[in-house]
Amino acid sequence: MTRTGHLIDDAPLTSFHKKLTAFSSGGPFIDGFALSIIGVALITLEPAMELSATEIGLIGAASLVGIFVGGGVFGYVTDKIGRHVMYIADLVALAVFSVLSAFCGEAWQVILLRFLLGVAIGADYPIATSLLAEFLPKRQRGRLLGAMFVVWAVGAAAAYVVGFFARGLGPDAWRFLLASPAIFAIITLLARMGTPESPRWLMSKGRMAEADASIKRVFGEQYGVADLPEEPVVSTSFFRVFQKPYLRRTIFVAIFWTAQVIPLFAVYTFAPDLLESFGLYGDANLYGGSLLIAILFVVGGIPGLWLVEKIGRRKLLIGSFAIIVVALAVPALIPDVSAKIFFLALAVFAISSGASSFLEVVYPNELFPTEVRATAVGMGTAISRIGSAAGTYLMPMALVTFGASGALMIGAVVTLVGLVASIFLAPETRGASLSDTASKTESEVEKSADPDPAPVTRA
Repeated sequence: MTRTGHLIDDAPLTSFHKKLTAFSSGGPFIDGFALSIIGVALITLEPAMELSATEIGLIGAASLVGIFVGGGVFGYVTDKIGRHVMYIADLVALAVFSVLSAFCGEAWQVILLRFLLGVAIGADYPIATSLLAEFLPKRQRGRLLGAMFVVWAVGAAAAYVVGFFARGLGPDAWRFLLASPAIFAIITLLARMGTPESPRWLMSKGRMAEADASIKRVFGEQYGVADLPEEPVVSTSFFRVFQKPYLRRTIFVAIFWTAQVIPLFAVYTFAPDLLESFGLYGDANLYGGSLLIAILFVVGGIPGLWLVEKIGRRKLLIGSFAIIVVALAVPALIPDVSAKIFFLALAVFAISSGASSFLEVVYPNELFPTEVRATAVGMGTAISRIGSAAGTYLMPMALVTFGASGALMIGAVVTLVGLVASIFLAPETRGASLSDTASKTESEVEKSADPDPAPVTRA
C-alpha cells in the first residue's frame, strides 16, 4: 500500500471487519434480549412471588442500575488494562448471573442478580465498541458501529419469540426465561475467543512490538506500526473526560443518550402494560403488539444505517428526535385517543428510535482519544442509565397516575430536551479519522470530515 494513507482509517472493508462486527454485536443482542425478557418473565414471576408494585419496579430497574455501575467502572478499566481481556471476561459473568437467576426463591435475589447482570452488560458497551471502532475504516465506521447496536433491537424482538415458545412451561416459566441469556452469552464467548488486541490501544501504552504483531496478524506481514499515525503515549485518567476539550463532548453524549434511553427502556419493559391499557390483552398483546413494536425498532435501523453515512450523524440525530417528540405527544393531545392511534404513535416512535439509537455508541467512540475512549463510552452508558433506571422504576406509577397517554407525554418532554441539546451541541464527525476527532475542536472536526473518503490503494 502507499504510505500516504492510514492503514486502518483508509483500509477497504475486509472479512475481518465483518467478523469483528458480528462478534462485537453479541453484547448488544444480549442486552436487548435480557432487558426485554424481564417483561415476559414478570407474567409468571409476579404471581409466583406475589410481587408488590415496588418490587416489580425494582426488578425492572435493577439491570439498568447495574449497567450504570458496569459502564462507569469498566470503561475506565478497559482503558487501563486493554480491550481483549475484558472482551472475554464480561461474557463469562453474563452467563453465570443469568443461570443463577433460575434458582431464585425470593424477590431480593432476583433484584440482586438482575443488577449483577446489568453490570456485565454495562461493561460490554465500552469494551466491544471501542475495540471495534479502533479497527474500522472511517468510511464504514458509523454504519458498522450502528449495525452492531441495531442488533440490540433484534435481541429485544427475540425475547418475545422465546417467550412465546416458553408459554407452555407453566408457573415456573420465568426461571427459564431469566436463565436464557446465558445461551447467547456462551455462543458469543466462543466466537470472540482469539480476537486480537487493538493496535491503537497498544501504541497508546507504548507497547509497540505487540501493536506491530497485532497489525501483522490482521492486515498481513507487510504492514506494521509504521503504517499508523503515532498514538501519543498518555496515561489513562478517569477525569480527563470531564476536562477541556472533552467536557463539552461528555455533556452532549450524556444528555442525548439519556434522552434516547428513558422512553426506549420504559416502552420496552412495559409495552404489554401500555398496550393493555388500550384494550389489547393476552397473546395478541404480548406476542402480537409488543413483538411488532420490537421488530419496528429493527426496521427503523435499516434506513438509519444508510442515512448515518449519507446525511451524517448530526442531521440524523436531530431529525429522529423531532419525529419522536411528535409521536409520543400525539396520544396525550387527542381526547379519548383510539387504540389504533395509540399503537401507531408507538410504531412511529419505535421506527424513529431504531433509526438513530445506535448513535449512542458512534458519537462517543468518535469524539474521544484512544486512552479514554472506553471511559467515555462507559460514562455515557452510566449517566444515561440513571435516567432510564428512574424512568423504568417510575413507569408503573406513571401509568396508574397519568394513564398511558400521560406517560408517553413525559417521554415526549424528555425527548425534547435531547432535541434542544443536540441542536446546540451535536458536531458532525462523518468521514473524519479517529485521530482528527480526538485532537481537534468541534469546528475543526467538522471541517476535516470527509463525506466520501477514498480507500487506501494497495501496491
